[in-house]
Amino acid sequence: MTMNKKKSLVALAAVALGTVAYNYLKPVRSKVDVVKNFDIARYLGHWHEIARIDFKWEKNLKNVSAFYSLNDNGTVKVRNEGFDIDSGKHKESVGKAKFVGDETEGALKVSFFGPFYSNYNVVQLDPNYQDVLIFGDNLDYLWILSREKTISEERKASYLAYAEACGYQTSKLTWTIQES
Repeated sequence: MTMNKKKSLVALAAVALGTVAYNYLKPVRSKVDVVKNFDIARYLGHWHEIARIDFKWEKNLKNVSAFYSLNDNGTVKVRNEGFDIDSGKHKESVGKAKFVGDETEGALKVSFFGPFYSNYNVVQLDPNYQDVLIFGDNLDYLWILSREKTISEERKASYLAYAEACGYQTSKLTWTIQES
């Protein structure tokens, strides 16, 4: 075996070990129910990010949007984009999502990086599919999305109350700048 192959195997093993350690040590949230009678056809399309718990990829982004469409193989194409305030550059990330179980339940897993998936749980959804509250794997991941660039104060308060009841620290939310 060549030295480069050994280095590659060591690097791959380190990534795998790091992933396992992270998944073992990450903060755990209580089990929450996902939306039942979920209709992916109604969910597809363009969504504006209203708020998020910030993480590396979205740090310093404004005008963040998500676009969902169906791939030929039945998975959901996920395209996230935004504008980096610091660098002045447009950022885009394309991934895919799959249902975890029954396709009428809002429990999906999404991947932007090879075989590594994260939970994407639709936990609260406007009956007309106009805004949504999404929880990730743990208390580090939460998004509020809307078809419009804003949501009503009533919906916002409802989502925040539910997230807090589920253990999220809503004071950590970043309220996304959505310019006209």
